[in-house]
Amino acid sequence: MHAVKPAVSHPPLPIDRLILDEAPDDEAVPLDVLFVGGGPAGLAGAIRLAQWVERDREADGPLKDLEIGVLEKSGELGEHCLSGAVVDPEAFRSLFPDMSEGDFPFRRPVPADRVYMLTERGKIRLPTPPTMRNHGHHVASICEIVRWLGERAEELGVNLFTGFPADALLRDDGRIVGVRTTPAGLDRDGQPAGGFTPAMDLTARVTVLAEGTRGPLTQAWLSDAGVTSANPQIYALGVKELWQVKRPLDAVIHTLGWPLPSAAFGGSFMYPMADDLIALGLVVGLDAPFLDLDVHAWLQALKRHPLVSASLDGGELVEWGAKTIPEGGYHAIPERLTGDGLVVVGDAAGLVDVAALKGIHYAMRSGILAADAIVGALADDDVSAAALAPYDAALRESLRGDGIYRTRNMRLAFKSGFVTGGIKAGLMQLTGGAFPSGRIASEPDVAEERRGTTGIDPRYEDERAIAKVDAVFHSGNATRDDIPSHLIVGEDIPADVASLYASLCPAGVYERESDRLVVNAPNCIDCKATDVIGPRWTPREGGSGPSYKRM
Repeated sequence: MHAVKPAVSHPPLPIDRLILDEAPDDEAVPLDVLFVGGGPAGLAGAIRLAQWVERDREADGPLKDLEIGVLEKSGELGEHCLSGAVVDPEAFRSLFPDMSEGDFPFRRPVPADRVYMLTERGKIRLPTPPTMRNHGHHVASICEIVRWLGERAEELGVNLFTGFPADALLRDDGRIVGVRTTPAGLDRDGQPAGGFTPAMDLTARVTVLAEGTRGPLTQAWLSDAGVTSANPQIYALGVKELWQVKRPLDAVIHTLGWPLPSAAFGGSFMYPMADDLIALGLVVGLDAPFLDLDVHAWLQALKRHPLVSASLDGGELVEWGAKTIPEGGYHAIPERLTGDGLVVVGDAAGLVDVAALKGIHYAMRSGILAADAIVGALADDDVSAAALAPYDAALRESLRGDGIYRTRNMRLAFKSGFVTGGIKAGLMQLTGGAFPSGRIASEPDVAEERRGTTGIDPRYEDERAIAKVDAVFHSGNATRDDIPSHLIVGEDIPADVASLYASLCPAGVYERESDRLVVNAPNCIDCKATDVIGPRWTPREGGSGPSYKRM
């Protein structure tokens, strides 16, 4: 079978649409600082900034009248957030030092850790790697965390704008001065229809991009500003299900091996959310070199394994979702995260420690450090890149003493295969990251050739398996059927590339009919998987996409 090269069909990023060199509208909403994205990074940054404002109000300081806004594309906070999630409470302690751990929005402390290597029917218990030991950490719902953070932000006077995606950055004389939102109520042809709401401009002295993974404005700004990284960012796709179960799970469980082939990097997790609720998920690197890379289907196969099926027996699927995760690590973080009037935080900056499966506290930490730098810049009435650069320095300094730096080459070690990668990863663990002495180079996922198939059978007829169309229903997707397509598809897509898109997308957005690619845009749950190697994702009407409640 010949090789498929996704890069050939990958359309360019529409930078001219995502960055507009024009003055804001006369009726623009004026703010001092605008956070684009209401996830952990954006809300933590907004809260930290509001705490500074509160101090200045008490002391009659220069920032006492600062106006802070958070722009979120989902209809309600948390509806587009998905994570495992096992949370390191570090950032919560930093942001709320007067609260006790029991006040934080966590489900329960991690009771124990278990790691298994799976074969199709069996399992081998492995020693828990130091990076995956979760003593002192908590199982949580990222949706619940975000809603709780939103309440704290509102109490501090932060303006929350939900249901308003940012469609483009506004730039004036080289400086980012705010954003323009996406219009709502357009028909399939992009013309105003019932309930039409025009775009709105919001201005800000500092715009903070907290868009999450594959944020289009972040991608556009990095590309336009010529900001690169030592390695390109690479990604994984995680597909997750919540199950109401009959029996409690007594540990946080991670697995390697089946159903993944040896050339695919990834694994599964089962987390005890409550005595009657389990989070089950599978995460797979998007560099896996297969034409039938289908994380959703592989998760359905995993549910047949005795380890998993015993926990799900008699249970019921209550929620489903998917999301991409930046996996490039320290070497893939952009060389700078500040520009004139602009800062990048959280997953948009690639702040995930893959070896420890942790990103939430890094996202929040970045928002907190960004807020501290913004305070200094505003106090000096200078929001240039140079004035905001202390954020870059503070973030890098904090990361160099943490796991994301010590494991900087660990994910890339597995580019050479599972066995060799495992040996290299062990040496990296023993040396605290000193081995190898340099950087392991990598290519972007879109440059990886795809050939061959895995032949993994999801057996959708099994009672626990769920087809993609039914999975989308369980995501709470309420996107209008007649909404304009927000996906930019390359021209003349070859049939085998169309098959790759159809396999990869967990929501059934893409189908191959004969030799033609069919796009079902309303199915999209904003996971951004095909944005990595295929059709580009762009902002669409507010409230579109999933409506996660407990993910």
